[in-house]
Amino acid sequence: MRPVTIVGGGLAGLTLGIGLRQRAIPVAVWEAGHYPRARVCGEFISGRGQGTLARLGLWDLLVKVGAVFARTAAFASPSAVSPVRPLPQPALCLARSEMDSLLVGHFRQSGGELRENQRWPQSDFGEGVVRASGRRLNPQDNGWRWFGLKVHAREVAVEADLEVHSLSSGYVGLCRLKGGAVNVCGLFRRAQKTGEAATVWPELLRGNPGTPLRARMAAAVFDEHSFCSVAGLCLQPQRATASSECRLGDSLTMIPPVTGNGMSMAFESAEMAIQPLAAYSRGDISWASAKQAIARSCDKAFAQRLFWAKWLQWMMFAPALQGRLGLLALRSEWLWRLMLAKTR
Repeated sequence: MRPVTIVGGGLAGLTLGIGLRQRAIPVAVWEAGHYPRARVCGEFISGRGQGTLARLGLWDLLVKVGAVFARTAAFASPSAVSPVRPLPQPALCLARSEMDSLLVGHFRQSGGELRENQRWPQSDFGEGVVRASGRRLNPQDNGWRWFGLKVHAREVAVEADLEVHSLSSGYVGLCRLKGGAVNVCGLFRRAQKTGEAATVWPELLRGNPGTPLRARMAAAVFDEHSFCSVAGLCLQPQRATASSECRLGDSLTMIPPVTGNGMSMAFESAEMAIQPLAAYSRGDISWASAKQAIARSCDKAFAQRLFWAKWLQWMMFAPALQGRLGLLALRSEWLWRLMLAKTR
């Protein structure tokens, strides 16, 4: 069989590797970093990605190591909080370091080759090489720089299993984890040309005084060892068929984090790549055919989500929605169900 090389050992890369090994395909994963590690991540699996995990035999393993079920969610503006609403389907919440460790162990046990702490030595990603190496870099977007922060905390007064708090400069998600910990993960923007002094990360994640987020975080105790950050995020939707490379996960396109669907898309894109890559490995189809099949499947599955996510992202920063109009939006059951359904 022709071997398959996966560059990037994140969620998409490891899941693809596991799926290929279940079909006895020779596969190697190149990962520039190491495990375990902290990653800027919502640690919230919601949507069709859970079906992927179940079909690959991974869902039960995540539950066994302590994944928490998130059954309720709430949104908040700087001045108001929505009702706590039930999620149509419970989500899974697990620390990213634990998730990575589980996937790494499963991949190795299946006979996959993991090249940890090794960068892909070539500049091209040609035949038999899948790029799953994380986000696309974008230093600025229409005059803004986007960056993400994440830390685990205790003594956080959450009222729902998942809470999303909008702020003037970004938004912060709070997600319950096992053992009473809470994942605090935020996306922020800063003007490309600004004379403002940098704000220390705890203040950004605690929110401004007088906001619901500040009340939630009043007694929070941060685990500073879990803190991590990322910058240069690209939130513009990308089409897989427009790329000359075979891309998966955030390397293909990144959905705005407010949707809580990024991890699901990583798992889904990996599953969509398994069958075409297995056929390529067996010699049944060409590399071009395999790549085209994967790209078309990804574009078909993600186009609607990316379209609606773009509008939801805009709503989080629209000045008009910070006041009374925003309060009406928070209380709208119809808007809640529409956005939840369209971004899954």
